[in-house]
Amino acid sequence: MASARSRRIAASVALAGALLLGTGAAPRQAERDGADATYSGDDWPYYHGNPGATHFSTLDQIDTRNVARLVKVWEYDSGDAFGEGASQSDMQSNPLVIAGWMYLVTPKGRLVALDAATGRERWSYDPAVTPVATRQRLRGVSYWSGAGARRILFTFGQELISVDADTGRPDPRFGRAGRVDLREGFGRPLERLTVNNVTPGAVFEDLIIMGSTGHTPGDVRAFDVRTGAIRWTFHTIPHPGEAGAETWPRDAWKTEIGANVWAGLTVDVARGLVFLPVASSGMGDRDFYGPTRTGANLFANSLVALDARTGRRRWHFQSVHHDLWDRDFPAQPTLVTVRGVPAIAQTTKSGLVYVFDRRDGRPLFPIEERPVPPSDMPGEHAWPTQPMPTGIAPFARQRLTPADVTRRTPAAHRAVTATLATLRNRGPFDPPSLQGTVLLPGMDGGAEWGGAAYDPETGLLYVNANEMAWTLRLKPRPARVAGGGGAALYANHCAACHGVDRAGDPPQVPGLRDVAARLSADQLDRQITRGGGRMPGFGGTLSRAQVAELVGYLRGDAPPPAPRGNEAAPAAAAALATFDEPYVFDGYHRLLDPDGYPALTPPWGTLSALDVNTGRWVWRRPLGRYPELGPEETGSENYGGAVVTKGGLLFIAATVYDRRFRAFDKRDGRLLWSTELPAAGLATPATYAVNGRQFVAIAAGGGKDRKRRPGGSVVAYALPR
Repeated sequence: MASARSRRIAASVALAGALLLGTGAAPRQAERDGADATYSGDDWPYYHGNPGATHFSTLDQIDTRNVARLVKVWEYDSGDAFGEGASQSDMQSNPLVIAGWMYLVTPKGRLVALDAATGRERWSYDPAVTPVATRQRLRGVSYWSGAGARRILFTFGQELISVDADTGRPDPRFGRAGRVDLREGFGRPLERLTVNNVTPGAVFEDLIIMGSTGHTPGDVRAFDVRTGAIRWTFHTIPHPGEAGAETWPRDAWKTEIGANVWAGLTVDVARGLVFLPVASSGMGDRDFYGPTRTGANLFANSLVALDARTGRRRWHFQSVHHDLWDRDFPAQPTLVTVRGVPAIAQTTKSGLVYVFDRRDGRPLFPIEERPVPPSDMPGEHAWPTQPMPTGIAPFARQRLTPADVTRRTPAAHRAVTATLATLRNRGPFDPPSLQGTVLLPGMDGGAEWGGAAYDPETGLLYVNANEMAWTLRLKPRPARVAGGGGAALYANHCAACHGVDRAGDPPQVPGLRDVAARLSADQLDRQITRGGGRMPGFGGTLSRAQVAELVGYLRGDAPPPAPRGNEAAPAAAAALATFDEPYVFDGYHRLLDPDGYPALTPPWGTLSALDVNTGRWVWRRPLGRYPELGPEETGSENYGGAVVTKGGLLFIAATVYDRRFRAFDKRDGRLLWSTELPAAGLATPATYAVNGRQFVAIAAGGGKDRKRRPGGSVVAYALPR
């Protein structure tokens, strides 16, 4: 007789089949004539080149025979780099180029227009009303034109802004004086919301379709590009009566947050479809401990296809049920063609690739629901199965075995082996635990936000990935510190991530010991209220008086009051109710050897090419190195994507520590050219042509290597005249 657990797994597999691949009631849409918009030419007019997110250009002036002759032709320094050490600026912008003009955002959020042939600044627009808080991540802008108007749309703080592409002046007809408050439209008090968006929206016809990050539900919304009015909304945490609502607790749509689309959206222009790579539900501790969100949690961790004009769901696939590992979809999906079928490929943090018929969601390679380890955390109901693609091998290791433990030095090997013996290590989907659980690939992938590049000439999909193990550990929530003073507020709200000693875990979690030297009181207030990056905003949790108390404590403006026992004052208790689970996340921790290098054997970062027609990996090579370890290409952490061209080339920077910008032969992965950037190019390049001359440009901002100062430049290369 089958065990109770076996019966539960069998039932879950049946339910998961319905959850994984759901289609809307509408019949399959007839294919329309028109271009797929899956490549760029002289211009680079869309984030990652085109609406299909292929990163592919038809330019071939620079090719495999002459790429070694590339020279730097201009560099634009924005002057906006800031910070060093534990808190640095990020410049992750993928520039747009339209008719010889380049548009990008700087580390402090300024929008600039450059002459794309010379790098000369034509205009700049500063959206800041007050000085910007640290770590303002913006990965690009959006472009729209129609009826004689040209607009650049981008986000800053909690606003979507529309600017005249020719003059740099806000469009007075858009929203309020060119701005739309992204908090509006959620049906919740604005003061309880924090909303921003690091990735530009997808423009389709007269709409800009936006995802978000922040302390909100992850509603995806389409705004009118002329007026800023919301034209449609898709609830990623379903409301009552909507499909998927049965996979959440009854009132989850009122209380839960997340399930947002932060990585960007992809559009099939010919078919009028927009594809949403929806992230995990929860935020902060709730990413890893989910008793308040029992169920499979659609449409979190799902690839969702919508009618781009109406927001109506066409189909979906859920890659993780009831996510406890922060396994967001980290990147835009990519439009590809598989054996003549119009398809879409989605890379994942967990090192997997899923491929579907983009018209109806039919998998083009097999996917199996497999049993996974249960959770032993009180109140947790981990889903007993998870989907695994079986027709395409993972592009990153799935488990840290004894054979994979570093051999960089005998001492490093012994230390990591000893640490590994103390941790749970049962492979993919081993739940977080009090003991500590190994997560490989780690929380930064596998694949990351740079996304995949696709070459329609060869059918190859290119994926750059991290190979880094992290640890997942939960701990009992510390006893509440009584009182409403700054010390109590810090202990109750901040210490779980930033540490009791305020050391943080840079660069993921900045240290706060020197925060007064880096941020003014206004900047710190903004950061606490609105959040940013992995940090949630506390504007809906703390009162203005409490925020002021916390700012004063962090800046040392007043001596910290002594704790008064373990019972919080009523006002503080009310403020803490939102985050009052009995267990909290122990913080973001890479698994490293005693010298700070990855705990596993190289490669520590890779670049791979997948034949999407066969599902076989054609080549793989290490990407990046640690300069202090010598010339060996060990691979390193890398962020930002690649560009592939008709000229036979794959351009990519992305590597954190060696600051290199490289060109590879797209067919076999041979390195053909490399140069050093002024700072690491943690961004996706752009290639374009002006007056018949092809350029390739990359933003060089660094920001993740604590040993090096960040930058704020864009550098362009071309063949000598």
